[in-house]
Amino acid sequence: MSKIFLIDDDSSVTNILKIIIEDKELGTVCAISQTPEDALEDLPDIAPDVVIVDLLMPEMDGISFVKKAQTVFPDASYVMLSQVSSKDMIAQAYDAGIEFFIQKPINSIEVCRVIENVLEKQHLQKTVKQVQNIFSSNSSNQAKKAPENDLSKKLEYIFRDIGISGEAGCRDIAAVVSYLYKHDDEDSELTIKEVCSRFSDAPKSVEQRIRRTAAAGLSFMANMGLVDFGNPIFNEYSGTLYSFEQVRKEMDYIQGKSTQHGSVKIRKFINAFLNMCKIR
Repeated sequence: MSKIFLIDDDSSVTNILKIIIEDKELGTVCAISQTPEDALEDLPDIAPDVVIVDLLMPEMDGISFVKKAQTVFPDASYVMLSQVSSKDMIAQAYDAGIEFFIQKPINSIEVCRVIENVLEKQHLQKTVKQVQNIFSSNSSNQAKKAPENDLSKKLEYIFRDIGISGEAGCRDIAAVVSYLYKHDDEDSELTIKEVCSRFSDAPKSVEQRIRRTAAAGLSFMANMGLVDFGNPIFNEYSGTLYSFEQVRKEMDYIQGKSTQHGSVKIRKFINAFLNMCKIR
C-alpha cells in the first residue's frame, strides 16, 4: 500500500486524516509530525509516496516546507491542507510543487478524491515510462525522443489542466501519445483503434476508456467556461484539444439550453495532445 506522511501542528486534523485514510483503505499513514522541521529530517528515512502538509504552521509555512522538502526527497507527491482562498497564495503553492489542495474543514469525500488522484498520477507516470521502454529499441526515432520524465510531466500537466488526472483513461491516452511520439511518421494515418492494437490485446476497450476520459475533459472545460470565460486554461484548450463549437454545445447542455452533449473527435484530440507535447 502507498505510504502517506501527515504534517500539521493540529493533532485533531492529523487524527481525522488518519481515520479517513485507513477507513477508506487509501494507504498506510507511515508517520505523523507536528513540526515541519522534524518532518524534513525524517523524510529521507520514511520515504513516503504522498506528503500531506498544512499551509499555515507557526514556525515554517507549508510552501516553504515543500520547497525544502523537494530538495530533500523529490520522489514524493505533495498535497497541501488549507483554509486560505487567496489566489496568489494558492499559485505560490502550486509553483512550489504541490499536486493538489485539500480544503479545511476536512471532508472525507475530498480527501478520498485528492489522494486517489495523486496515486493515479503516480501510476500514470510509471505507465508512461513502461510504454516508452517497450518502444525504446526503435532507433530510427531517437532524434525526436523526449526524455522520459519530460514527456510524462507534459502529459500530467495537461491532464491536470483539463481536470481528468483521476480518470482511468489517462493511462491509455499516455500510452497512445507515447507510442505516436515515437512512431508518428509511419503511423500517422492509423485510427486510434489500430494504434491501440499495437500495444493492447483489447484495443476496443482502450478506445472506449479514452472516449469517456475525453468527454469528462470536455465537461470540465465547459464548466470552467461557464464560471470564467476568460480563464487562460479555458482559452488554451477549448480550441486545441477540443473544438470550441463543441465546448459551446456542452455549455448549452449544462445550462439546459440543449438536450445534446458536445462531442469529441478522438483522433484530433490525440493529435492535439501529441502536438502540445512536442512544442511545450
